[in-house]
Amino acid sequence: MDYLKVAKATELFGRDRRIYRFLEMLPGILSIGSLLVLIILSFIKPVWVAYFLIAFNVYWLLLVVFLGIYLITSYQKLKINRSIDWAEKCHSLENKPECLSEKCLAKKGLVWREIIHLIILPTFNENLEIIRTCFLGLVKNNYPTQKMIVVLAIEERAGQEARERAAIIEKEFSAYFKNLLVTIHPDGIEGELKGKGANQAFAGKLVKKEIIDKEGLDYDKILVSVFDIDTVALPGYFHCLSYKFLTVENPYQASYQPVPVYHNNVWQTPFFARVASASNTFWQMMQQIRPEKLATYSSHSMTFRALVDIGFWATNMVSEDSRVFWHCFLYYNGDYRVEPLYFPVSMDATCDKNFWQTAKSLYKQQRRWAWGSENVPYLIFNVFKKWPDLKKSSTLRHVWIQIYGFHSWATSALIIGGIGWLPILFGGSEFNKSVVFLNLPIITQQLMTIAMIGLILTSVLSSILLPKRPKNYGFFNNIKLIVEWIFVPISVIIFGAIPCLDAQVRLMFGRYMGFWVTPKNR
Repeated sequence: MDYLKVAKATELFGRDRRIYRFLEMLPGILSIGSLLVLIILSFIKPVWVAYFLIAFNVYWLLLVVFLGIYLITSYQKLKINRSIDWAEKCHSLENKPECLSEKCLAKKGLVWREIIHLIILPTFNENLEIIRTCFLGLVKNNYPTQKMIVVLAIEERAGQEARERAAIIEKEFSAYFKNLLVTIHPDGIEGELKGKGANQAFAGKLVKKEIIDKEGLDYDKILVSVFDIDTVALPGYFHCLSYKFLTVENPYQASYQPVPVYHNNVWQTPFFARVASASNTFWQMMQQIRPEKLATYSSHSMTFRALVDIGFWATNMVSEDSRVFWHCFLYYNGDYRVEPLYFPVSMDATCDKNFWQTAKSLYKQQRRWAWGSENVPYLIFNVFKKWPDLKKSSTLRHVWIQIYGFHSWATSALIIGGIGWLPILFGGSEFNKSVVFLNLPIITQQLMTIAMIGLILTSVLSSILLPKRPKNYGFFNNIKLIVEWIFVPISVIIFGAIPCLDAQVRLMFGRYMGFWVTPKNR
């Protein structure tokens, strides 16, 4: 059995199934267990919990400081990269390769004009305006469109309307590209999960058969970008990607990650959706400074060679965007990485028909993202299976990062915002007379006040990154953009910790989720 294609415990048998099932329970056990232990100790050993909370708050203060430094550094790199003429940089490689390594492709004679970009755009029921905007981003990217193969991957279950939208797009844009292929993913294929991964895998295999193999195109000269259909590739993206591919060492065992900025509909979204999307952008920016912690997310790029090696994307799981990285990482025995591009792509923030529908949709979106904890059992299980062949240090680091990351996502905000008050409220008379009782709220308040500097930093950066404001967006609305960040502490609980716990509990009890498509409105 190919264990690298396993999505859940029910696909295994015997001892393997029991081990994988326990590993699926592990994220939920750790998160729920940590919270329950702190709650119980708040009643029977409040002093212990008080000291822990002080240490925990100090840790988070230091973390905020470090993350703030990472955020500023990433912003500077993002700003610089947006100002660079990447087309000129690509041209310059032909005369004087600026590579740090003799092993880079530019020094081996490969030039950017030889690279073909395969762009796969899976869609379900998004409207014509959203699809058209995505295509216009490709056409206006300043990269030769005759070096692009574009695949619009629609779903059979989306009905006749999806076919009609595809026909309109094909008529409007087919002349621009080397090839424009519309694929229709059949419904009800056995073993597939109804979702984006199965659709784009079907599209990738079909374009390989119908275009790439028929024309004898070189797999080693094809870069694949799989974009959510609301993604707008900003001018310079494909030149930047090509330059990175040509100048890094071992480029075929790397994915390439841009920074998602949710600006397409930012002025139409409610404040909490805007804050949540900006927070995600900042997290991705900070991760770019720490590439050893990066995994692919949402819209990203990789080599066609690696994609063919692993047999395309998973068709039986929800979080296919990150799973493709872990599949490659394990397939290449730990010798696979994500290269940060420090370059933005613009996407849609969650925006539904009204305020409450948007809140509901945002919760479901965050829960689907948190379902990425399904990669924890996948990674640990396959590490055991492939242990003798793996690069030990990078593998163990990634395992720890995944366990810690999902545990922190589910618990940290609840510990700071909720459990932190339990010793004071329920510690009893003996605890109330202690020195730590008197000092806990004071110390916590002081530490959190200092940590507010990070909140101010993010609000300012959020305002700087925003696109040009509409004409009717006056002075008071600009003030509101900064003030709305006050709601971050509440937002990270309602749209962060709780949906993450929800996902982990579902996984713990084997209540496997399907793929939920985020509504897109502008």
